[in-house]
Amino acid sequence: MKPANRGALHPHCESPRAEKNGDDTNGRPAVTCEPNGQEREDVADIEDGVRNARSIAWFNKQPAVLIQITKQGDANVIDTVDRVKAMLPVLQASIPSAIKVNIISDRTQTIRASVSDVQFTLLLTVVLVVLVIFAFLRNFWATIIPAVTVPLSHIGTFAVLYELGYSLDNLSLMALSIAVGFVVDDAVVVIENIVRHLEEGASPMEAALKGAREIGFTIISITLSLIAVFIPLFLMGGYVGLLFREFAVAVSVALVLSLLISLTLTPMMCAYLLKPHSREHGRLYRLSESAFDGLLHVYEAGLKIVLRHRFTTLMVMLGTIALTGYLYVVIPKGFFPQQDTGLIIGLSEAAQDISYPAMLQRQQALIDAVMQDPAVDSVGAGIGAGGGNTTINNGRMYIALKPSNQRDVTADQVIRRLQTRLARIQGITLYMQAAQDITIGGRVSKTQYQYTLADADPGELNRWAALFLDKIKALPGIVDVATDQENAGPLLDITVNREVASSHGILPATIDNTLSDAFGQRIVSTMFTMLNQYHVVLEVSPKFQFGPEALNDIYINSSSGQQVPLRTLVKSVVKVAPLVVNHQGQFPSVTISFNLAPGTAIGQAVATIQQVEKELGKPLSLATSFQGNAQAFQASLSSTPILIAAALVVIYLILGMLYESTIHPITILSTLPSAGIGAVLLLMAFHFDLSVIALVGIILLIGIVKKNGIMLIDFALDAERNHGMTSEEAIYQACILRFRPILMTTMAAMLGAVPLMLGTGAGSEIRQPLGYAIVGGLALSQFLTLYTTPVVFLYLDRLTKRSRSRRQSGHDVSPPASEQSQAGE
Repeated sequence: MKPANRGALHPHCESPRAEKNGDDTNGRPAVTCEPNGQEREDVADIEDGVRNARSIAWFNKQPAVLIQITKQGDANVIDTVDRVKAMLPVLQASIPSAIKVNIISDRTQTIRASVSDVQFTLLLTVVLVVLVIFAFLRNFWATIIPAVTVPLSHIGTFAVLYELGYSLDNLSLMALSIAVGFVVDDAVVVIENIVRHLEEGASPMEAALKGAREIGFTIISITLSLIAVFIPLFLMGGYVGLLFREFAVAVSVALVLSLLISLTLTPMMCAYLLKPHSREHGRLYRLSESAFDGLLHVYEAGLKIVLRHRFTTLMVMLGTIALTGYLYVVIPKGFFPQQDTGLIIGLSEAAQDISYPAMLQRQQALIDAVMQDPAVDSVGAGIGAGGGNTTINNGRMYIALKPSNQRDVTADQVIRRLQTRLARIQGITLYMQAAQDITIGGRVSKTQYQYTLADADPGELNRWAALFLDKIKALPGIVDVATDQENAGPLLDITVNREVASSHGILPATIDNTLSDAFGQRIVSTMFTMLNQYHVVLEVSPKFQFGPEALNDIYINSSSGQQVPLRTLVKSVVKVAPLVVNHQGQFPSVTISFNLAPGTAIGQAVATIQQVEKELGKPLSLATSFQGNAQAFQASLSSTPILIAAALVVIYLILGMLYESTIHPITILSTLPSAGIGAVLLLMAFHFDLSVIALVGIILLIGIVKKNGIMLIDFALDAERNHGMTSEEAIYQACILRFRPILMTTMAAMLGAVPLMLGTGAGSEIRQPLGYAIVGGLALSQFLTLYTTPVVFLYLDRLTKRSRSRRQSGHDVSPPASEQSQAGE
């Protein structure tokens, strides 16, 4: 028997005094108890220990206690970690000096670095946008005036976010970075129109009033329709919707504030700060102006060719719609980009009949092998119940990597390298996954994505789970397939022979208690001191606990005092039984988890597993479902087309009300397919999935690209109605006069996304798809829409006029009301 705490005595000893009396066969001191001054035989080894001797943890090969700290839902994670770190010196001072307190992994390190990187990206974006404005306007005050919009709109956005209870995180800062290119658009369009009037000879006050009046309706149309594109993000359900609602709110608030600033502060600053146009300019101005004029002449020449070949251009535009649909089907679909947070989570698995000492040895072998990798900084590991483990044959491991600037490989590459080394260790497997900042739902599993089978019949469930496991292991692109099915554990089924036990006066409860004492760890007493309390834990020496043959060494006192062998009282049979039975929704379940091979998207994995379902022809009683990120991916993928369609309908209705037309909004929306093509092509070129982040970029493109169409159509309609131009003349003049503001605003939005696209700092993996989608979409749409939009306008304008003339001719030939009345009579 092993009482397991320092100072604990054999439970039958009444005296608190114990002394050493020789050594036992293992070299450990035996203890003689002396109750009432009488000696007794040695009956136990007394050792210091833990309450559960079958659970242990390590930190870098040293025994340790692992503590995982999780913040409350409404707490600031950085503030929480700072306060915890501030308490560590106090904790260290209150414990023995031999015990050291170390941090295995601080997840806020990547958060801090990511926030710092986004802040730098935000400042770089502001600089790039200001340089774009200066390059086109070449005037100090004309550059400063729209630049003022950025800090004012962002400060106002901070105030609104604060009142709504939002915090500054990666998503909100990413939204503000993207908003830089948007919020200056309104001011750029206003000031460009004012500068154009100044160049025509108007005074600053006249130019400000006239320019703001002319462009005010266009600015309102652009902003309202741009906010409308966030409808999919506002309405997106589930955890993904909650994540991106804050993103949508941040951008929308910034846009509303920029609209107010552009229609009020910007014209006022232009009236008082801009100077009358001068005909004399420096050499740099003349060179830049000649370069812009050359670019305008190239565009003008191409526009004339396009207008002469309208049908071909229209077919190109229709082809872009078909190509957009095709690319959407073929591009791999993802959820969130895989991040390198510097932490790898591992779950080890050994044979289901492994003993605790053998598991202890194999887990330590894993730790030794992992510590040899040059990219690993520290390792925390443990086995035994707790931390998500319920059985002895499973262990857990937290692998903290060195900072990214001190290693030349990513977390996923470290995992692949470790898998090669760990494969040499026999009898145990370590399943690893890179920890992610965004993990939705799911459950503790050996690898990243989960697929669950549930059935009311455990036998049927186990049979089909094995079939699914074999099939999924053979699928291309799916690696590290594991299961939580633990149904092959050894079971010693003991049946009490009640007649024999009764003849010896032994109760079944006595047999139960004896077996519990022999193979379990029972608290038989508690010792109390001034400062603490200590449990006395009773167990048989471990060398007598291995295998069914241990029953041969157990004896039970009969009612007559005779010791009866337990073997004569029971019948035992070795069977196979589950170590653990998992449940989902009150039904037994088995979860198969997996990782993705490099270059494989979660959408491809989901599709292939669904194909396996069809091929196997599972019974109706077997329910299957994806869990965690895979389930959230399915939900977002199924709802995205509907939400985008809803956004397009709302944009159409808004534009229809603003222009009082059912035709011209179609012209504006015709600019969208080319943006989708550019975004998807650039994502595919750089091997990015169509993830949720990339999809947000495409949604933003809907708002950015249609701005070009709004500026062209708004000017052309005004030229037709107020200046008596024909449709061809109006759209031609609109393209020429609006070329510079379209180019300016597009370049501003594009350069606002370039830092996100090229960023390599902490957390950049989650921002890059957004940058690539916006840059690719703007680059292609800028080229195509300047040519296709005029052609679509002319075709739809002709259709509108024909429809109007038919209605008018039908109205003219109809008889007067008096004649209709007489005819009726």
